[in-house]
This record gives sequence, C-alpha cells and structure tokens, in this order.
Amino acid sequence: MKKILILTILLWEIVSISNAQVKDTTKLPTENDYYKMITMPIPEGIILEGGGIETLPDGRIAVSTRRGEVWLVENPYMKDGKNPYFKLFASGLHEILGLAYRNNAFYVAQRSELTKLTDKNGDDVADSYETVASWDLTGNYHEYSFGPKILPNGDMIVTMNVGFLNPEWWIGRSLAKWRGWMVKISPDGKLTPIATGLRSPAGIGFNADGDIFYADNQGDWIGSGFITHVESGDFVGGNPAGLAWAAEPNSPVKLRKEDITDSGKPLFEVAEMLKDKGKVKVPSVWLPHGILGISNSDIVTDKTNGKFGLFENQLFVGDEGQSKITRVFLEKIKGQYQGVVFPFRDGFASGVLRMSWGADGSMFVGQTNRGWGSTGKSVFALQRLAWNGKVPFEMKAVYAKPDGFEIEFTKPIDKTTANYIDSYVIKSFVYKHHGKYGSPMVNEEECKIKGIVVSEDGMKVRMVVDGLRKNYIHEVRALGVRSKEENLPLLHNFGYYTLNEFPDGEKLSNATAVYSPKAKATQAKTAATKTATDKVKTTANTGKKEEKLTPEQLLAEVTLGKQVFQENCATCHALNEKLIGPTIKEMVQIYKGNPNAMIQWIKAPGKKRAGEPMPAQSHLSERQLKLVTQYVLSVK
Repeated sequence: MKKILILTILLWEIVSISNAQVKDTTKLPTENDYYKMITMPIPEGIILEGGGIETLPDGRIAVSTRRGEVWLVENPYMKDGKNPYFKLFASGLHEILGLAYRNNAFYVAQRSELTKLTDKNGDDVADSYETVASWDLTGNYHEYSFGPKILPNGDMIVTMNVGFLNPEWWIGRSLAKWRGWMVKISPDGKLTPIATGLRSPAGIGFNADGDIFYADNQGDWIGSGFITHVESGDFVGGNPAGLAWAAEPNSPVKLRKEDITDSGKPLFEVAEMLKDKGKVKVPSVWLPHGILGISNSDIVTDKTNGKFGLFENQLFVGDEGQSKITRVFLEKIKGQYQGVVFPFRDGFASGVLRMSWGADGSMFVGQTNRGWGSTGKSVFALQRLAWNGKVPFEMKAVYAKPDGFEIEFTKPIDKTTANYIDSYVIKSFVYKHHGKYGSPMVNEEECKIKGIVVSEDGMKVRMVVDGLRKNYIHEVRALGVRSKEENLPLLHNFGYYTLNEFPDGEKLSNATAVYSPKAKATQAKTAATKTATDKVKTTANTGKKEEKLTPEQLLAEVTLGKQVFQENCATCHALNEKLIGPTIKEMVQIYKGNPNAMIQWIKAPGKKRAGEPMPAQSHLSERQLKLVTQYVLSVK
C-alpha cells in the first residue's frame, strides 16, 4: 500500500523550500493578516463555557453555558473602547449545549428537555421557564442534547448524543429512547424522529438553501469527522446504537440494528449492500481526522453579503479539540451533496463549540474545553472573528468535473506556475466502517494529472485527472501555484474533496501536460529522500541493529512526529501539564529505551491509572505511530 503520509511529508518539504525562496524578498502572510481575533473580557466569577450563542435583533448577543446559565451581553463589539456588559438572564438549567431565539423567547436544549425562556416584564431576566418537550434519560454522563435550530415554520431540530459506559467509555450505547437520533419538535411539543446513525452530533446547521446538515465526530463506527445532509428516514454517520429504536411506530428509519455488521468495508459499500433494506446516507464532506479537526462542532453558513470576505454561502465548521474553524464549499451533483473542506482559522483560545454571525458580519465564537481537552488552553473564552477587508490568496472552491476537478481562486494566479502539472498533487483514500474507534486512511492511491487548462482571467484551473474514485476523499494540493500580483503561495494550499458523484458534461480535449524546469530535479530529490526514509528500521520490528539516522534525518523524523502528536494527541497529553492522560515527561519515564512497547500501548491500551482509559488509536498508521513515539521519546 502506498504510504500517503510519506508522500505528504516530502511534498511539504518541497513547498517549504519554495516558500523559503519567497521569504527572501517578503514576509509570508498569515491567517491573522486577514481575520483578526478579538478576545472579549469576561468579568471575574463568570464561567462562560459557551454551549450556545445567538445574536439578537437589538445588537446584543446571548450566550448559554454548559453550566446551565444564559447571559445577555451588551456592547459585544466593545465600541468606544468600552468593555461589554454581562447580565444573567436565566440559571439553574442542565448543561445547555445550544441556544436559539425567536419571537422574543429563547429556546435551549437541556439534557432531558427543550425549554422556552421568556422575559415577560422586560427586565432582561427570564421569569418563565416552560417545558416544550421532554425525553428519557438514564443519567449517563454523555447523554448530551444539542440544539435547537429553528426551521422556517417554527419547528425545532435537536440532536442527541449516545451514551458511553465503562470500561469501554468510547463505545456508543442508546439506552434511553431516541439517543443517537435527530428529532424535530413542534412549537406545541410534538416530537418526531427524523434520522439515526448519529454518535456525537455536536453540530447542526442549514446550508444556503435551507437544507439540514449535522456534524459528527470520530469514534466507534465513524472513521473520521464529517458533515452531512440529513433527510427523514436516513441512517447517517454509521453508528448503529440508535437503531435500537428504529422499530418504534413513529420511526421513519427502515434499517434494523442486526443489518449493520462489522465488515470493515467503507460506508459507501455498506450503503450499496443495504440499499434494499433502508437508506444509508454517506457523508457529504469528510473532515480528515487530525488534519482538519478531531471533534467537530457547530455549522454556520456565510450569508453576510460579503461582510466576512469572499466566501458567501459557504459553510464554516468549528472544532473543539483543535480550537479551529474550517471552511466548506458544497455543490449538489445528481441529487447528492458533496464538496471540499479547507483550513480557515486556527489558534482560538479554547475549544470552538458555537458560532454566530454578528450584526456587522463578524463571527462570535463561544468556546470551552471543559475537560474534553483542546489545543487552546483556556478553560473557556468568547472571541469575535472579523475580516479586515484584505483578500487572502486561497482556493475559493473546488468543483467536480466529468474528467477531473476545477479549482477557483480568490485572486488572479500566475499563469506560468498554474500551468505546470507538478504544481499540483491529488491523492485519494477512504475510511473503514467498523466497530473500532476511528479508522486509518485506507485504499490510498495517487491520481495522475494528465493536463491543465488555465482560464483566460486567471481565476480558475481545470485539471484532467486519471484515477478519481467515486465515494472517495481526494486530497487536492496546489503547492506550486503563485498569485499574479504579489507572487505569493496560497495561504492554505490544500483541501479535501469528497466525490460522491461524477457530474455529466463535456470532457476537456485541449488540456496540456507541461512540467516546470525544476520538476526532474524535484522528482530525483523526492526519490532519494523516500529511499532514505524507507531504510529506517527499528530493532523491535526487525531484530536487527537499528540503522543510524543522520542528524538531518533525525531532526526531520522528530519534527514530523511532533506534528502528528499535535494533531492527534495534544488534547489529552501535554509536556508538563496534566490534562486527561499522562504528561509527555511521564511517558518518557515509562517508555525510554522501549519504543515498541509504547507503540503497542497506543494500539491496544489497557488501564494503569484512575480515570477514563484511552481508546485504541486505530486510525493511526504504523508510520504515524513510529513518528509520534520518536517525538515523545526525544523530549528531554
């Protein structure tokens, strides 16, 4: 099997060299040069773990918290240099993980009910707490309820987390009715189940056409995070726990729990096998785990009419674990949604859980890590993300074509670099659908780019590509493309396109295959580096004396291992600070001189200490396991 990570490593090395050439003459821009984070000061004593956030018609915002409070925030834009003012609107509720406002009332999803909060006397304090609908609970800690999101007719959407029980806390169970489901609740309290297959459905949103999407997180039966379109009767996501209630009289889902077997096949193959038994919905866009998030959260659509940049009608998806926001372009082909996800903005103070558009087109971001862990180390935060009017050089969108892809850019491109085939790399892979926690990338292949056509205005590139595969995720990198005016590389030079359908249409006949003058030299360097990498052996795996790495090779291995660690492990493990798992320093003491033991533990962990045990990290490849172990054991 081709090692996609090694190829990605080598490509990053190539683009780093190219970027270094640009740095000789100009400083490369960063995300912060276009989208500023403004941190809002929170008064001492207020624990604002943002479980919900909503912008009000009068310009104020409201923030609900995981701890069961709702706060009204005046002057959230901090005009005239003044701090915002916080007033407690409601309290005593149970873990609010969503907030909506309609007709002078707030609606919140608590653990066991949807509640309507009303201020009847105009003093900005709720004096009516009304149960709209309620549902069963077992008391399991992970039985979260998310939402609501309000439909145009006033109905509300709520999603329900499955429960996780010891000792394998990561294995989903639906012991209370409708756990693992999306439900619709009418204003008069009627609850209607819509779809199941959900595991940890923290995000709900609507696209520009008003269709419902939800975000789920990697775990058992879910190889990686994703967002997907949800319709009545769908089995989405792939976690079968909620099918325990599929036989209920008002269930629209035809599948039954016994229909789902632990085959390890990709979800699209499962869908094909079960098409006569029920509707299995595959993800609209996969968000590769560890690369573009590890715990996906809210979904919001840019309808700011250009106040937030050039991404009108695109979706923004939060991530709690990696404290970031990604950007999704969707298109609908033959009745199915699909599209591409790009990096957008990293570095938030805590875990990104909820987002809301401000009156000025900026984005309010409610955050918490609450012990789940996040790369942003604050326990909670409230920040505002504002566009400064400067246009970043980005891939704005990727479109599927009958014979390849078309990339649209935010600025005119340098046609010379854009016309080189070696300015791009496309690879594809998929995830397993199985009962284990997560999945590695499997069935990896590189796709051959046969030709390029650059548009006359320099805003688009059409690629003819061999080897594209239906229902696979395609990594699209534009490493060598430069902007026309500034001669800058892309701010983010990669995205991941989920290809559920090929569109009809005319195929290109005039695409040309042109290579850059440096292509042969680059290919030679790549081949030499790969040969050197493949020679690395470990004593534990071969029984032979370990081949000594050069200082340069060792530094490269450790650097890459640190990257793998940050993307997959940093939410639970830190250098000296105790998070969920042991510190790096503790791990060095335990495994120093015995890297294979550490690898085996990561693959099949037991339980050595109090607290929740670690799930098996089955999504990590052997190469990633070696890299992360090498990094950890290099720490002094």
